[in-house]
Amino acid sequence: MAGYEFDRVAPLASGKVPVEGFDVAFEAAAIGDMNTHLFSGPGTRDVSEVGLHPYMLAFANEGFRDYALLPVFPLRTFRHKSIFIRTDRGIESPEDLAGKRVATPGFSSTSLTWIRGFLQHEHGVAPSDMQWIVSAADSSKALSGGASAQESVVPEGLDVQTGPEGKDESDLLADGDVDALLHAAEPKCFVDGDPRVGRLFPDSRAAEQAYYRKTGIFPIMHAVAVRRATVEEHPELPGAVFAAYVQAKQMAMKALQAKGWAFNSLPWLAQELEDTRRLMGDNFWPYGVEVNRKALEALFTYSHEQGLSSRRLEVEEVFEPSTLALVDPG
Repeated sequence: MAGYEFDRVAPLASGKVPVEGFDVAFEAAAIGDMNTHLFSGPGTRDVSEVGLHPYMLAFANEGFRDYALLPVFPLRTFRHKSIFIRTDRGIESPEDLAGKRVATPGFSSTSLTWIRGFLQHEHGVAPSDMQWIVSAADSSKALSGGASAQESVVPEGLDVQTGPEGKDESDLLADGDVDALLHAAEPKCFVDGDPRVGRLFPDSRAAEQAYYRKTGIFPIMHAVAVRRATVEEHPELPGAVFAAYVQAKQMAMKALQAKGWAFNSLPWLAQELEDTRRLMGDNFWPYGVEVNRKALEALFTYSHEQGLSSRRLEVEEVFEPSTLALVDPG
């Protein structure tokens, strides 16, 4: 298995939670590298975390069928926080992005597809309303790994240019080459406190909560993929992996409730957990197909609308059939 050792995955990665009936060797890896290993690399891992949208593009555009998805979503996050702007360009609302030059280090990543989707559907700003600059470098490469080919797909008919050599996405924004930046990671210029750089949504937490209240969508970034050849040999594997991820998440959530306030440095973590449950319910990070269908179908729609996937995918075709009815008890 390969993946990030998130708190909700750590009990599985450490061996504290078993995959019933199987011996597990867990490898920590970065998402770009995991994607490439599956889509164009050796594909030797039986189970791997994978970028949801890169998998969709490999499946729809390249006929990739070596792996099927499991309805386990190790990484999901709201993305209003991921729009950065120059504060001297008169950008005060999403609508002000129309006609602006917008940078990104990877056009077809899951994060960017979500952002373009809610900009269009919630604020009426379509991708074609902006001028796109793909940076020559990505300052967050150490965290995400080298971008897979599926994260660098550019649709036909859209104004997309390549940024100058020697400048990453942070440089483009700091130097004023662009008016805004869409990026999953905080750019260096923002982290360093450059006064000319800010978030489009200054109170991104409030904006993301309002988005959830309106749509009921908690955006999904990563899923888990299982090698079809292994499933043919061991048909019990998908259910066992799903159960293990559920158990690991339950263990992490119980620890967060019981002692998160002591083991995490955030002073109001307990209150944050209470607020999250009031808004999103006790099982606010659910696994399973049906409970996540709205979010999945939204991303499938966005991908096709944006000219990235050759057709609109259906949920049932990408997930391992034996897992479609599995339920996460929370």
